[in-house]
Amino acid sequence: MLVMTGCNTQSIHQDDRYNPPVYWGSHVVKSGETLYSIAWRYGRDYRELGDANDIAPPYNLKAGQVIRLDKRGSVSSASAPSQPASPARPSPRPETSKPKVSRPAKTSGPTNKQHQTVANIEWRWPHVGTVIAGYSTSGKVNKGIDIAGKPGDSVYAAASGHVVYAGDGLLGYGNLVIVNHNEHYLSAYAHNRKILVKEGEDVAAGQTIAELGSSGTDRPKLHFEIRKNGNPVNPLPYLPSR
Repeated sequence: MLVMTGCNTQSIHQDDRYNPPVYWGSHVVKSGETLYSIAWRYGRDYRELGDANDIAPPYNLKAGQVIRLDKRGSVSSASAPSQPASPARPSPRPETSKPKVSRPAKTSGPTNKQHQTVANIEWRWPHVGTVIAGYSTSGKVNKGIDIAGKPGDSVYAAASGHVVYAGDGLLGYGNLVIVNHNEHYLSAYAHNRKILVKEGEDVAAGQTIAELGSSGTDRPKLHFEIRKNGNPVNPLPYLPSR
């Protein structure tokens, strides 16, 4: 069985033409890795990957542990996170092909304070800068959006949640923060100059979680992703209009 590690998969994960999910080989856990970051690397839902490997919440891993990627779990049978991001909120309702949107009345306040509710989550812009690259599934693949900014600019949590990854272990993302919002949605904030939160920390929507930077890329910018059940989705329908 082929073992996939951070060393021998670099060419795959830096290839824009390659789009996970990965359902072959295996991954050897390195110190500091979490099931969330491993699932993100291979385009898998963390609950499904945990179920496939008989790993239950809170998904504790040990260095040297082998995660099989050739096994498929069941998301429906996997348990929700032990610390839900918003315990006061009702469970998400089944969605149609388009996310359910509830837009607030426009205000004159800063852009990052405006929000809209999609899938029972109140989303805000993670940065006030201009979008310089949009979501794309063809040509030059972009699994999120890129937002221009200056080094040191504030990066905000797009919604309330629980920090499940804060580090630089995912190729191509630089200093990365991943926030879990509920059992379906994660968001990610990449290329930061400095991370201001820790794994296991609860964050509020609009809270500053990092400083914008250029780690892992060629210019200062924020790369922002939203993933539903492990799959990248276009963030723009989730964010309030400007």
